Amino acid sequence: MGSKTGRDGLGGAVMASDSFTEANKSLRPTVQVGDPFAEKLLLEACLELFKTDYIVGIQDMGAAGLTSSSFEMAGRSGSGMIMHLDKVPAREEGMQPFEFMLSESQERMLICAKKGYEDKVVEIFRKWDLNAEIIGEVTATGNMELFWHGEKVADMPVQPVSEQAPIYDRPTKEPAYLASIKKTTINDFAKVDNQKAFDTLLNSVEISDKSWIFDQYDSTVQTNTIKAPGSLDASVIRIKENGKAIAMSSDCNPRYNYIDPKMGAAAAVAESGRNVAMSGATPLAITDCLNYGNPENPEVMWQFAQGCYGIKEACAALNTPVVSGNVSLYNETNGVGVFPTPAIVMVGLNQDANKTLPSSFQNEGASLYLIGETKSDFGGSLYMKELFGKVEGTLAPLDYAKELKLWSLVIEANKKGYLSAAKDVNVGGIAIALAKMAAKSGKGVTCNVALNDERDIFSESFSRAIVEVSDVSGFEAMAKESGLSAVKIGTVGGNSFTCNDISKSVEAISERYFNRFQEVIEQDI
Repeated sequence: MGSKTGRDGLGGAVMASDSFTEANKSLRPTVQVGDPFAEKLLLEACLELFKTDYIVGIQDMGAAGLTSSSFEMAGRSGSGMIMHLDKVPAREEGMQPFEFMLSESQERMLICAKKGYEDKVVEIFRKWDLNAEIIGEVTATGNMELFWHGEKVADMPVQPVSEQAPIYDRPTKEPAYLASIKKTTINDFAKVDNQKAFDTLLNSVEISDKSWIFDQYDSTVQTNTIKAPGSLDASVIRIKENGKAIAMSSDCNPRYNYIDPKMGAAAAVAESGRNVAMSGATPLAITDCLNYGNPENPEVMWQFAQGCYGIKEACAALNTPVVSGNVSLYNETNGVGVFPTPAIVMVGLNQDANKTLPSSFQNEGASLYLIGETKSDFGGSLYMKELFGKVEGTLAPLDYAKELKLWSLVIEANKKGYLSAAKDVNVGGIAIALAKMAAKSGKGVTCNVALNDERDIFSESFSRAIVEVSDVSGFEAMAKESGLSAVKIGTVGGNSFTCNDISKSVEAISERYFNRFQEVIEQDI
């Protein structure tokens, strides 16, 4: 059901298990061509189908396309299948049987209909202007039998492929580089004037607005978007039928994972959850995309294993189970692997869509509070990378109990109407968090943060947030009860940004924040 099958995405799963060299860089592109409108039609058709009793099973087309969906469905039931590949709707001429089996064209579903209900299923999908064809049937042979214009072109057992995958016991070895970078601290480098450091970090493409990418897509279809892409932290959509809202955030810091693969992965879970909580929603679950180098390299396999342990530990402590995910290995070019990058997407629920919390300044004269403790935590920081070209050091401890308390404080204070905005403190520390809030709102700020070291304004200590408070007494009482540090650091207002010894106009900050990414893209083009 759904879109026609083409050669786009052909061999994508195979490509994900290969590395890039000069010899294979000209391979045919393996990226699927997505069609959001067709996807929406497919989703609606499936939802209508689920209200009936016409089917016994359904599987989407993921990696390896028709191969994975058919073998997985047959494998789970212990059955076999006959499929006539020449009956699969094709969008390209001259396609061969193996291409139909391996294509990863999007917006497709494989459905197993109850006998006698086939026409009813087809009718639903054609009503939604989607392709729908009967391509085979379930058998009791336990084999996958593939036919091409009446000729049997494949006949093989299902179980060894679907349910009896090999279990690897690859050797692991802690990477040698870790020993040489662990002892590096911020005190190993000469002090840099905070104003110069701020300007350098503000010019970093890492913290800049990425609207050049997402503005190419319509994020307001059906008018359900409450907190749009680029609004900082999580994005939020409402559910019109019940007045609730869903928040989502994607996060990963490859530098953290490079210096500590386990805690870097745990930090990605905490950061994505923290972003969701800053919108007023309760974090519920994650999906992940685990991107690593060649697992046949013992050091990479160690990174991969440690990343899995970190995600498991964080999800158990934060009560956010892993509900889905995927793995992309062999990400290397000419033997050099990517930094470990376990990307995490957290989803959360806000019971009242009207209580969605923004992440930029809202009201002139409002008080700003910093929740959480700031220490000299610069391991894997943007500060160390941009100013000294180093990705070294050790990660600060991640206190899961404090992380949960932070989430709870922001969520509950928002429910009571004590807050008007919330933004987590992450890459670039307090200074960059405030700069983003200023750029997005167009409002200035005056703040003074008491620190042990003036450089700590850029520290990346975990479990912190900046909140704009609308009810000071109510918030302070709740913060005190939580046991977390919560101190007033400044006031919203004006056209300038002043934070300790850093000063800049909001206009200049906005210019860098909104334009830097596009500058880099245009230079590369």
